[in-house]
Amino acid sequence: MRRLMLLRHAKSDWSQGGRDHDRDLSERGRIAAPRIGSYLAEHALVPDCVIVSTARRTRETWKLVAAALPAKPRPVFDERIYEATPDNILTAIRETPASCRCLLVVGHNPGLQALALRLIKGGNKDDLARLMDKFPTGGLAIIDIQQDDWFSLHAGSGRLESFVTPRGLADDT
Repeated sequence: MRRLMLLRHAKSDWSQGGRDHDRDLSERGRIAAPRIGSYLAEHALVPDCVIVSTARRTRETWKLVAAALPAKPRPVFDERIYEATPDNILTAIRETPASCRCLLVVGHNPGLQALALRLIKGGNKDDLARLMDKFPTGGLAIIDIQQDDWFSLHAGSGRLESFVTPRGLADDT
């Protein structure tokens, strides 16, 4: 079994102006990202491999998430993930080495949500309903895959293990 974790970047700061690619995280995002990192660490969900969009807000999200992890895999920064279609994200995932059992992708919506919904065939019904409704900033979809390698990943090959959001984690405290 493999595990794919799709993480939408934390809340960004729209007040800066400038290029979309260069937006930083907002204060809310800087609080949310470590919360997701702590969740990953507490549930032993440490990725073997990480693919991160080249946008500033995804890089910053990864940095804050990684700070909470006991092991920090070296991320691959991939411009194909920036504002990507589900097909572009899937192409990047399929290039992941077979030795990687748990992959984290840090990217953007609507591509992440569309890809998650395409891959998921079953799983936690409440989490799936929330994922179908909205994939908020900082949201994390954890999908178990019954494939021998990443190259074989296809529609309906995953099971939603859980879907967590920073706000949901804050409500649990």
